[in-house]
Amino acid sequence: MLRSLALAAALAALCATGVTTAGASPAAHSARSCSPPKYPGQGYFTSLQVSHTSCATGKRVTLAHYRCRVKHGRKGRCSSVLGYRCSETRRSISTEYTSRVTCKNGIRKVVYTYEQFLD
Repeated sequence: MLRSLALAAALAALCATGVTTAGASPAAHSARSCSPPKYPGQGYFTSLQVSHTSCATGKRVTLAHYRCRVKHGRKGRCSSVLGYRCSETRRSISTEYTSRVTCKNGIRKVVYTYEQFLD
């Protein structure tokens, strides 16, 4: 009985200090920023974030989405690439548009923004 009380007290003290077991970090799978790839056309990527995947995969998805999108013209859209379903929100003026793209595959997520010139 005394031994279990001592063990419970030690466990409570460990929890109170905020120490986690096995080096696990609560933010281990949170979104992280990556450097975006070079834009292959007229415009530029402004940001890239990934969650539950690598930056390299994020760059592949970003470029694949760009290639799919421009197959349908400068204002083209693309709903899926490399197993990811993508949605896009755009704001535009007469010479360019700014867009935010979110591509998901299960818990994996790639979010990037870009500007596309229309002239």
